[in-house]
Amino acid sequence: MSTASETPVLDTLAAMTIDSMERCGLAPDMLMVARMAALAASDAPPISYAAHIELAIETGMTAEQLQDVLVAIAPIVGTARVMTAAGNISAALGIAIAVADAEMEDEG
Repeated sequence: MSTASETPVLDTLAAMTIDSMERCGLAPDMLMVARMAALAASDAPPISYAAHIELAIETGMTAEQLQDVLVAIAPIVGTARVMTAAGNISAALGIAIAVADAEMEDEG
């Protein structure tokens, strides 16, 4: 199978995300709460959080709300998953900052 894209995996994930968002009846902010909780519960790596950071910010999610999500799910998913999620979110923010810096350098 041949694709015209240089990033077929990322393109597929983006298409799945868009389809999911279009079919979901949740408000955008509630959708991001659910997605962040699911990422933490599934022990997602930093890159998975990085893929959602921009959208979370666009929907108005704050760092405090993200912390509240982790507090809310801690009794269900456990301390280890929540601590791992917090570290992975920090790493994802570092990725997002590095990408933004690189984009600014390219523009300037």
